[in-house]
Parts: sequence; structure tokens; C-alpha cells
Amino acid sequence: MSKYRAWLLLIVTNLFWAGNYVFGKYMLSEITPLWITFLRWLLAIMFLFPIAYFLEKPKWLMVKQAWLSLVSMGILGIIGYNMVLYSALEYTSSTNAALVSALNPAVIVFFSVFLLREKISRLQTSGIAVSLIGAFVVITQGNFGQILQRDYNKGDILMLAAVVIWTLYSIVGRRLTTVPPITATAISALFATLIIAPFAFAQGIDVTRIGPLTVTGILYMAIFPSVFSFVFWNMSVRAIGISQAGIFLNLIPVFTAIMSGILGERISGTQALGGSLVFMGVYLTTGMLDRKINGLIR
Repeated sequence: MSKYRAWLLLIVTNLFWAGNYVFGKYMLSEITPLWITFLRWLLAIMFLFPIAYFLEKPKWLMVKQAWLSLVSMGILGIIGYNMVLYSALEYTSSTNAALVSALNPAVIVFFSVFLLREKISRLQTSGIAVSLIGAFVVITQGNFGQILQRDYNKGDILMLAAVVIWTLYSIVGRRLTTVPPITATAISALFATLIIAPFAFAQGIDVTRIGPLTVTGILYMAIFPSVFSFVFWNMSVRAIGISQAGIFLNLIPVFTAIMSGILGERISGTQALGGSLVFMGVYLTTGMLDRKINGLIR
């Protein structure tokens, strides 16, 4: 897969994930994080397995040999990340959650450089900094003092844990090269669903509290953030590496702001400025400018 296609897939991926933040916050008044995670992925695997079978025609011997990595991906990316994210939204605002999640690219780069020996240029490092600044502008409305004055609560700490969990999930996915990405997502989701099913049924669910918003949210999460985003993410990570893919996560606060504007909230000048900085940072980190400069030097 070409880098340009990977970049496009990553943009779409984070657009869908931004919707996950929007729906997740409002659904928590009707359903628990455990049941959101369980129902979302129970529905998702119904789509993932047919897609994997017809498009990738997986070699099941390879899948069997990679069972430990697939179970790890299920525990980290399916159970761990989603449970911690939705639990965090119970204690903190979506703004706080997005602020902490903006640290994700930096954490991914840190882990990938030291664990996977990936290399990035100084210009790409600058891109990470620019995109982080843009994310902070979007989330804080340009009031950087808000970051220093904030008293972090339990939800903020949980989101920090979610960032680390997602980084570890991405590293495992990057190193798993014997199983196609859609198949890997489907199998890891199946393992995760089987693991959490007993806990979900033990907890129980009050169906009388579930309204149209939650039903719509579960369907959205199962199809777009679960099926498309996870498949696109794994495909892109294998194509361009974790460091470059990770920077695109800073698009989540931007897309969240856009969605809020569509729902009636006014998009401010600082949000527009922050969004521009995020896109500029993504451009720098992809290495496109590096190649242009090197071409001029040659």
C-alpha cells in the first residue's frame, strides 16, 4: 500500500474515532463502559469475519501460530483501551479526555524509537511539536494557562493509561506481519468478546434505560470506529510505521470540534487556528517536506 493511501485511511480512521468520543460521553448515562465495549465488538465481529474471509482469505495455520499476539491485541486494543476510555469519560469531560489523548503521538514515537528502533528526522520531530500545539489550541480555546492550572482528576489519569495501552497495542500490531490486518482485527476482537462476555452478563444490563441515542451509538461504533477504523489503522501502521501513523491521532480533537459545530456549537477562531496547526504538523511528520528539501539539495 502506498503512503498516500495510508495517509488517507488514517484521516478517515480518526474522523470515525472522533465520533466515538462524541457518542461515548452521552451514552454513559444509559449504559456502562463494559456493555458499550461488549455490544460494540459483538456486532463488529459479525462484519469483520466475512470481510476478512472474502478479501484476505487468511491462512488459518498462520493465525494459529500467532494466537498469543492476537490475544494480546484483543486485551490491549479491544478490552483495555475501550474500557479505560469509556471509564475515563465517566469522571472527566470529553475536552479533558481529548487533551490527554493528544499526547498519544508523542508516546507512540517514544516507544517506537526505543522499542522498534524506528527513525524520524528533526523536521518530523518538529511536526509532532506543531501538531501537539495545534491540538492544545483546539482543546483549550487558546488558553494555555488552563493546562497548568488544571487539577487532574481520576478520568484524566485513566486517559493517560489509555494512551499507553493504545501505544502497546499498536506496537504488537506493527510486529504481527504473518496475519493480514482485517483478519488480525477480527480474531483479536473475537478473543476480546469471549473474554469480557462473562463479566458483562454478571454485571447485567437495564434495557429499560436504553434509548434511541444509545442504539444509534452502538451501531455507529460497531461499524465505523470498530470495523473501519481498526482495520484502516492496522493497515496503515504496517505500511508507514507507528511514528508517522501516530501523529494522525492529533486529528481527533479537530474532527471533534467540527462535529460539535455541526451539532450547533460555534467553531471559534482559535479552533480554526489549532486545526490548521494540526494539519501542518501532520504534513511535516509524513516526511513530504523532507523529501522535497532533499530533492532540491540534490
